[in-house]
Amino acid sequence: MLGVIFDWDGVVIDSSRQHEESWELLAEEEGLPLFDGHFKIGFGKRNELIIRTILEWTSDPEEIARLGDRKEVLYREIIQRDGITLLPGFGDFVKSLREKQVPYAIGSSTPRENIESVLNYINRENWFCHIVAAADVEKGKPDPEVFLKAAGKLEVAPERCVVLEDSLSGIEAGKTGGMKVVALTTTNSREILEKSPADLIVDSFNEVTIDRLGGVVC
Repeated sequence: MLGVIFDWDGVVIDSSRQHEESWELLAEEEGLPLFDGHFKIGFGKRNELIIRTILEWTSDPEEIARLGDRKEVLYREIIQRDGITLLPGFGDFVKSLREKQVPYAIGSSTPRENIESVLNYINRENWFCHIVAAADVEKGKPDPEVFLKAAGKLEVAPERCVVLEDSLSGIEAGKTGGMKVVALTTTNSREILEKSPADLIVDSFNEVTIDRLGGVVC
């Protein structure tokens, strides 16, 4: 049996602009510094790691949690203000998975509230029976915990799972977990992704079919 695991940001939705704006608003609110290129470095990683290690704002756990929570509130407010759409071809691909009864799940470093907020906004609350989000794991990507837990929910062996990812840390996580990885060029260029261990690189879900994923696993 084939199992399909989707990252969320940059795979299901193109949310990079909204996330970057939410970091900028948070920094402005708190009077904290940002440096050029911070967003690219941190994209796909957990807020805790971004705040403590990349931005070096604080190492206090309570302050990290407060800042991270506020950042996500700002992100959700931006979504409600500006809206958001699915990436091209994603809806049709999910429809094909449902028709063929191929199990699929979300495995993401983003908070569950963000995922549910977007699904509610686009009226697709029942699209995903299985979601593994930030609070469900102890270790963030590139650790494979989030994808291994998603595979467990699907009851599919990791080696029979295909991960759809856009970030380098997510690609590494999928491969470390013993899964095949299809990389989308939504966040990183094809040139960069070609240097990663991804098994297949595509520009959009219009290039993805169940048969093609089956070929990657085999």
